[in-house]
Amino acid sequence: MTTDTSLWSFIADAGPLVKLVMFLLFCASVVSWTMIFQRSIFLSMAKDAIKRFEERFWSGVELTRLYQDLDKRNDSLQGLEHIFHAGFSEFTRLSKQNVNSDAILEGAQRAMRVALAREMDELERHLPFLATVGSTSPYVGLFGTVWGIMTSFRALGSAQQATIAMVAPGISEALIATAMGLFAAIPAVIAYNRFASHVERIANHYDAFQEEFSSILYRQTYATQAKSNRPT
Repeated sequence: MTTDTSLWSFIADAGPLVKLVMFLLFCASVVSWTMIFQRSIFLSMAKDAIKRFEERFWSGVELTRLYQDLDKRNDSLQGLEHIFHAGFSEFTRLSKQNVNSDAILEGAQRAMRVALAREMDELERHLPFLATVGSTSPYVGLFGTVWGIMTSFRALGSAQQATIAMVAPGISEALIATAMGLFAAIPAVIAYNRFASHVERIANHYDAFQEEFSSILYRQTYATQAKSNRPT
């Protein structure tokens, strides 16, 4: 008489609750891997977009010309493009009104802060899910393991002759739940830490650009004000 000790046989022979735990961990792993690939592509594109925009911004192009080019595709702006467009749009709008220089600068900075907050929301999307999978999956797998071992020992208690061969399959089934929990958790934790580091670096780029652009608007505003106050 032979006993099938393959992985699939252990999963098929597991109890209903252990199977449910395995199914949940499998789904969590599939979703987390999908998000890992999606976030990898998105963050890579975000870093490339930063490089392209900064090269053009610091190339000496007129701010008005740059704004007009970006305004043509306003709905698809992201990253530094979005922050610049929001700030310069508010700066231009307030400059046409009877508003003092401090109010103009404050309005532009406020618009850039709002745009920055929206960009950060986009950068951090799905990261909480990866953190949750990484922190909870081992415990979910451990729950399935404990339950499976309890079931095996209950079956052992009703047997007339107890042998290790009677409980070994049940314990093996239960330990698969722990393995699946670790399989789901480890990639999620690694990806979360990696993405969090990338997001922090991108956020630093955004903050630095916002400060630099605010300084440019400051000089431009007070230069215009000084020119208008110059006696003729």
